[in-house]
Amino acid sequence: MEIKVNFLDKLRLEARFDDFTVIADQPIRYKGDGSAPGPFDYFLASSALCAAYFVKLYCETRNIPTDNIRLSQNNIVDPENRYKQIFKIQVELPEELSAKDRQGILRSIERCTVKKVVQTGPEFVIEEVENLDADAQSLLMLDSAAETKTCIAGKDLPLEQTIANLSGVLAGLGMKIEIASWRNLVPNVWSLHIRDAHSPMCFTNGKGATKESALASALGEFIERTNCNHFYNDQFWGEDIANAAFVHYPDERWFQPGPGDALPAGMLDEYCLEIYDPDGELRGSHLYDTNSGNVERGICALPYVRQSDGEVVYFPSNLIDNLFLSNGMSAGNTLAEAQVQCLSEIFERAVKREILEGEIALPDVPHAVLAKYPGIVAGIQALEQQGFPVLVKDASLGGAFPVMCVTLMNPRTGGVFASFGAHPSLEVALERSLTELLQGRSFEGLNDLPRPTFESNAVTEPNNFVEHFIDSSGVVSWRFFSARADYDFVEWDFTSQGENANAGEAATLFGLLEGMGKEVYVAVYENLGATACRILVPGYSEVYPVEDLVWDNTNKALLFREDILNLHRLDDAGLEALLERLEDSELDDYTDIITLIGIEFDENTVWGQLTILELKLLIRLALRQFDAAKESVEAFLQYNENTVERGLFYQAMNVVLEVLLDDELELDDYEANFRRMFGNPRMDAVMGSVDGSVRFFGLTPTSMQLEGLDRHQRLIDSYKKLHGARARAAALDGLAVCP
Repeated sequence: MEIKVNFLDKLRLEARFDDFTVIADQPIRYKGDGSAPGPFDYFLASSALCAAYFVKLYCETRNIPTDNIRLSQNNIVDPENRYKQIFKIQVELPEELSAKDRQGILRSIERCTVKKVVQTGPEFVIEEVENLDADAQSLLMLDSAAETKTCIAGKDLPLEQTIANLSGVLAGLGMKIEIASWRNLVPNVWSLHIRDAHSPMCFTNGKGATKESALASALGEFIERTNCNHFYNDQFWGEDIANAAFVHYPDERWFQPGPGDALPAGMLDEYCLEIYDPDGELRGSHLYDTNSGNVERGICALPYVRQSDGEVVYFPSNLIDNLFLSNGMSAGNTLAEAQVQCLSEIFERAVKREILEGEIALPDVPHAVLAKYPGIVAGIQALEQQGFPVLVKDASLGGAFPVMCVTLMNPRTGGVFASFGAHPSLEVALERSLTELLQGRSFEGLNDLPRPTFESNAVTEPNNFVEHFIDSSGVVSWRFFSARADYDFVEWDFTSQGENANAGEAATLFGLLEGMGKEVYVAVYENLGATACRILVPGYSEVYPVEDLVWDNTNKALLFREDILNLHRLDDAGLEALLERLEDSELDDYTDIITLIGIEFDENTVWGQLTILELKLLIRLALRQFDAAKESVEAFLQYNENTVERGLFYQAMNVVLEVLLDDELELDDYEANFRRMFGNPRMDAVMGSVDGSVRFFGLTPTSMQLEGLDRHQRLIDSYKKLHGARARAAALDGLAVCP
């Protein structure tokens, strides 16, 4: 993580990282103003907070209340050496707590990350550099010319060269990638988290058997997601991009809906239309682009090559973003490498879905076969030694698909985690299953796994697969664990040999889909300086159900985005119209506005916590609809999780409305004590919200220009780097932008 420091007035300093700002000062006795804690005070507080976090985590996973748990830390300084100190952490536990949990809480404090770093002794490197921004890249730039060449299955170039090439591409785009965290809980299982320092919402996770392979994985995923615009899915890209020569790619096309809002000719093909519009309910307006919101421009569609005959078919960007998420995208040193990775993931997720929804029992991998892969066995044994039973399963469905499964059981909580991996090589598929299992997870994090069930409906409902797709946290059927397998074990092998192994393996995987009667559509992206592709297999590789195009399309944002961003500028008629649309939409009141309109508000602000319920509440206050506002306040206080400050504001609002709506009560009789209870600033905001002098308390004014929305502006800045690179590449290639 990069922390940038700015020098403020006097001895005050400002540290900025992610979306946070920390101010430090010095005590008056050291010639400071005492306006903020000193740097060393923050250091001391970090270990106490870290210890408390692990206590909280332990208690929450076991439903132990923390109301009566108290924790403190004192640092005892050696009088002869002030740099030699003892950090004494003391925790007070309630009497009713069992001896087992008392010991567990003390052990959880031992896991404190700050404590471990201090005890290990961090190494400090202090140096002068010419350019801080350029130097940050050096962590990722392995020497591709060095003698060490680490080659692994599936990669067409050594890891050192792969990392150097991918890092160079991202640096060339102006993206400063930082490594935020590493994990290596068991042998031969590495994972890490990388992100764009300027726009931390752009991040990826990598996994692998070594540190280098995990880094290459994370960088490859970052490249694929930039090429496929996945970081910016469902977000508003601003009016400049919406009206640019192109929005997504220079070769996109825009289609106008036909008469009666019919789907336009020339978009999709007959095969796809049978899948995406089986009942004739899909309309042109369902496919307007969410990112630009430019309805007048029409439907933005992207070209894909149909593999059966090489014809170009245009897919609406809206359809891709709503149904496929990140499924079917990959990057590689070569196109064939990217295709193998991409197709492997498509099979992994489709087969996983078939197994989970069909409650299929898989065969165990025999010990004799596992023994061929000692590195994988070492990782599994380490998990077993930590108290997590591990099942290794063949998920190939009788040798039909290149998929494996590693399932972890947690006897402490009764939860399970079924991790799947795919690749033409059984060993690589098995390694991916194991590394996926611990990607970004701690042992404590494994206490959050869901419990298996015999309730088939819980396993087969569509959202369960979405949860499995996002982080494999969905529910698994107990039938999955039956010792009577539905298939025999097959020691399968889909690999090819020789210099063009990936090309042969890609052909094999394409052949599997062809044999299943599936049409496959491919887009190749190379204009950012690295090779990536996106593969769509309609009726097979979607994550969300097709019905979402009609009933839960992300472009519902277009009904609300402009008015919500211009909320402070709307007159009463505009507010009433917005409120009516929100009511008629039948959207869940607890949907957050971030999701509804595709704007990355800072989550630490009122905008970032705002839900549809609270928005309607504030509009009703502005319209002086006090009866309806009172009902909304009560619902907010009963169900909404928000900040303490926001909760107190609505508690005060609730009692003020109670008095106003009761003909027998007078507000003047209660205001003095309301102010004693809630404080003058809060009561001023409440009274102003009631008399109309304060509108939309806590929501800072903005507009379609996104003033004051730094987090979202940084996301747009990130996308503009890609947009500019594509425009330059198109100009060099002499590519005309499609109408």
